[in-house]
Amino acid sequence: MLKRSKVALCSIALALFAMPSAADAQPSGFWQCAPFARMFSGVQLFGAAASWWSQAVGKYSRGGTPKEGAVLVFKAIGSMRSGHVATVSQVLSDRMIKVTHANWSSRGQVEHDVLVMDTSAKNDWSQVRVWFKNLHDLGTHSYPVYGFIYGKKAADAVKADAAQQGDTDGDDGSKS
Repeated sequence: MLKRSKVALCSIALALFAMPSAADAQPSGFWQCAPFARMFSGVQLFGAAASWWSQAVGKYSRGGTPKEGAVLVFKAIGSMRSGHVATVSQVLSDRMIKVTHANWSSRGQVEHDVLVMDTSAKNDWSQVRVWFKNLHDLGTHSYPVYGFIYGKKAADAVKADAAQQGDTDGDDGSKS
């Protein structure tokens, strides 16, 4: 009898150990912006999206010029207490880009090639408006952003641009 009790207890313990914790359990297809951006861009930063800007110091180049593959980092504000991150999928012009990101228009969902417009007075990507699916238009708010974190692909593009312009350090000279 004692042997059966031990086997039963071990079986229960193993079953409990194998179950995902409540923090890990998410509905299938549900994404937060930071884990999605990390997976999609390859930029290996963790924690609240807004903290990525300071975490990038010494690990990744940062700047104010959009490059394909870069991560756009939104500041934390009242409606976005943790900020937001989105990966640049295409640069359309000096004031328009497309991003791929998660958890924006629809809770937990991924959106591909979403239009983002620089609305900053100085054309420095410090304020943006983002396409909002439910409006079928750019959103009604401008959001403050830190700038762009350049992962490997985006850093290579920054270096190539710098080489064309005769700058050898690979920094785009903005917002570091």
